Amino acid sequence: MHQLESFCAIASQNNTGTAEDRVVEEPLKVPVGEPMGFEPKSAVVELPVPLKPEDAVSTAAGVDGKGKALPPEDLLQQAAVSPVVADESQSVESAADDDEVVKVDEVVDSAAKDDGDVADKPPANPAIAKTSLCSYFRKKGCNHGENCKFAHGESELQQRPDGSWDPTSERGKKKEDKVSTEEQSSEESRYRKCLVNIPMNWSQQKLKSFLDEKGVTYSSAQKRKSMKVGFLGFRNQEELTKSAEILDGMPVANKRLKLADVLPREWERKAIGVTEAALAGDKEEKDNDGADTVMAEDGSGNENDGKEDDNENKALEPYRSVTQVVTPLAHLSYEDQLAKKKEEIIQVLKRLARNIRKGCPSGMLLPDWLAAAKDREGLPCEFEGILPSPVVDGYRNKCEFAIGLGPDGKQRVVGFQLGSFREGINAIAEPGECRNVSSVALNFVAAFQTFIRASKLPVWDKKDNTGFWRMLTIREGREPGSADEIGKEIAEVMLIVQVCPTGVPEDRATEEYSKMAEVLIEAATTATPQLPLTALLVQEHVGVSNSAPADCPLRALPLPGLDEIRNTGKPVDEVLGHIHDYIGLSKFRISPTAFFQVNSAGAEKLYSLAGVWAGLGPDTLLFDVCCGTGAIGLTLAKRVGMVVGIEMNASAVADAQLNADLNGITNCRFIAGKAEDVIGNLLREYAIDGPVSQKASEPETGKSEASNEEQVSTLVSPANQQNGDSRPRFNNIVAIVDPPRVGLHHVVLRTLRLHKQLRRLVYISCNPDSLLANAVELCMPIKEGPVEKQKQRGGFRGSNLGHARRRVKTLPPSEPFRPVKACAVDLFPHTKHCEMVMLFER
Repeated sequence: MHQLESFCAIASQNNTGTAEDRVVEEPLKVPVGEPMGFEPKSAVVELPVPLKPEDAVSTAAGVDGKGKALPPEDLLQQAAVSPVVADESQSVESAADDDEVVKVDEVVDSAAKDDGDVADKPPANPAIAKTSLCSYFRKKGCNHGENCKFAHGESELQQRPDGSWDPTSERGKKKEDKVSTEEQSSEESRYRKCLVNIPMNWSQQKLKSFLDEKGVTYSSAQKRKSMKVGFLGFRNQEELTKSAEILDGMPVANKRLKLADVLPREWERKAIGVTEAALAGDKEEKDNDGADTVMAEDGSGNENDGKEDDNENKALEPYRSVTQVVTPLAHLSYEDQLAKKKEEIIQVLKRLARNIRKGCPSGMLLPDWLAAAKDREGLPCEFEGILPSPVVDGYRNKCEFAIGLGPDGKQRVVGFQLGSFREGINAIAEPGECRNVSSVALNFVAAFQTFIRASKLPVWDKKDNTGFWRMLTIREGREPGSADEIGKEIAEVMLIVQVCPTGVPEDRATEEYSKMAEVLIEAATTATPQLPLTALLVQEHVGVSNSAPADCPLRALPLPGLDEIRNTGKPVDEVLGHIHDYIGLSKFRISPTAFFQVNSAGAEKLYSLAGVWAGLGPDTLLFDVCCGTGAIGLTLAKRVGMVVGIEMNASAVADAQLNADLNGITNCRFIAGKAEDVIGNLLREYAIDGPVSQKASEPETGKSEASNEEQVSTLVSPANQQNGDSRPRFNNIVAIVDPPRVGLHHVVLRTLRLHKQLRRLVYISCNPDSLLANAVELCMPIKEGPVEKQKQRGGFRGSNLGHARRRVKTLPPSEPFRPVKACAVDLFPHTKHCEMVMLFER
């Protein structure tokens, strides 16, 4: 029926003549037998009335060349494609042959009475409009456009009053309707989990087969190769609970599976946030409908009373607490923390054995230590456990506090950031609940926060990289004592305030510095007991990140009235820019940017262990690579013939030389430069036999040896002199390296491996990943034969371990190191980190 109605509507639109101009003597005859609500099987129109030429355009498309009326579908098709102006002669000739005409108005009126679905009249039943797809729109296009009462595509299609859909539509073809599908999808998303520690070479089908084999019931399973995680969907809580009982802790390929929560992606978080906001708005609107107005104590009505506090609490919900970010293990007992870290170190060591086994050349026997790893449950060497920290709470002697806005986005706060900028989190929280921060540091943070909130200069905004106040760094120096002595008193404190001077006049900044000094001096003198304040400095940094280079300008501020609580209480004439700390009985001067272990008491245990493993003696040359202020070398200097320290921070090297003089040590030499630039020449200078290959003995660029000679405090042992050479020579060369988190440079590793006289190496690491990559370059065996040239792969994006295995293949033949033993030292209680010491020999 809808095709006939469409035809009638088109005919009505195309008829341009008036009622008087049309000559009609007999009405339209429609066969009876089909109800008007259905499509007629045939509809023959016979109107034996001649047409006027101007009316021929309305019927030329309705009859064939012999005067016979066409079926409705052909009539509608011709009407849709026929032009408005037809050939007049052809139309008159066709009309004269048959003497037939259509009375259009009566056809339209008759159809309108039965159904009312006409283009230019509203339908009698609006509920059925757009409930069926327009067949002509899908084929060649519909001339009705927006006036068509049929749906032009799935987007316009409406559900029928009985709840069904057009059977020709996509939704009508599905067995389940849209509502049930959305509900099921929503339920599955609620019970979606991440499965961790899956073998990387498993495919999605392999994962599904594994789950079926273990009897796990699930609705969906997703996994990509080269990934260690997969995603599982469950239909209800019962399926999730049973699956967790089966999968959690199940051993698979030397690892244990773990079900974890799925972290929503950024666009999902935004969608969830919008949805929750909308739901919260709807709920609030419903609660307000019919609710009495909240009355204030003075009788005035206020509908918003109490809502602002609720909104502020909602703003805090997405953020983690400061303890979760800074001290994520603080909720565990210290014994449980050590057990957790010990298990993680064991897994790191097992990864080392697997990666070196993977990189061994084909057809080559495995080294003895690697073959014996099977007898040690996959461990490449002996693991001696983890040493606890002597001090558990308030142990950090250096803390960096960010300056910004709190979770409410309004209040200025000095503390720790609640997440990374990449996560979209810029909020700062106060550090009061962090157990690793000392009470002295907390008092200074509180005083400085009071000053920041009163300051007229803006705080740093990471979104647009603008502002003045950026960061507060607090460094502390403790009294001398044994590493086992808990709670050594803090004797000296250095405060470093980082600012961005861009756009701020110098006189205005100087005025702010004076006010800041007054506030901090008052906080130190009025506290009970008094707080030590030794140095106050301002660091000017204009970069994007708060991590400033070591050569940033530093400005020491005077602290009038604090002479009586500085150091030993004696007055000082100069503005101080350093403090002192102790490791054991050795005293160390620390400049603002110099590296020093943040746990002084734990560092004594760490360095003592490294000295014992190094096998030191009077004929030993100790290389202290990445020496910082010389803590390791100076602690062990009395047990060796000579110490050579290498550090790229010039101020730290100056501190190291001063520390040597401060402790009366004369057998130390400290060099400012990158280890990869100077270590080759130093090994050739002091070793008896020299390098193992010509490649290792090539001169290195970047640093001149003449400049290094100026920093030498000469130590000559007659037993070690050769052929009248005044420079000392040593048979036993040992290296202790304590690199930053990125690990040692590959040039340093190459030099250490190729120098055959270096037989022992102690590696101290704070990052297991960098330790693994460096250990691969030191220990992986090399196949005899021509050296493989490293191919240029601009797009190679492998892991650090992959890069390490590739670099080893480019080395000339050399004897690899072997891991002998390892031990962890907990220098960071309440956090996930710890120091790891590993001994390599050959």
